[in-house]
Amino acid sequence: MNQFEESVQSKRNDAVDSAVGFIASFGFFTTLFIIATVIHYLGQ
Repeated sequence: MNQFEESVQSKRNDAVDSAVGFIASFGFFTTLFIIATVIHYLGQ
């Protein structure tokens, strides 16, 4: 084993981290869409 395999900083599953990142970015874009929709309808 090399030195990087011996001292792993994070032992969590990569799929969990990627799922959290996907959900966070999806929630961010959903929030932007809702805000833009509200502004669109208030401007009419």
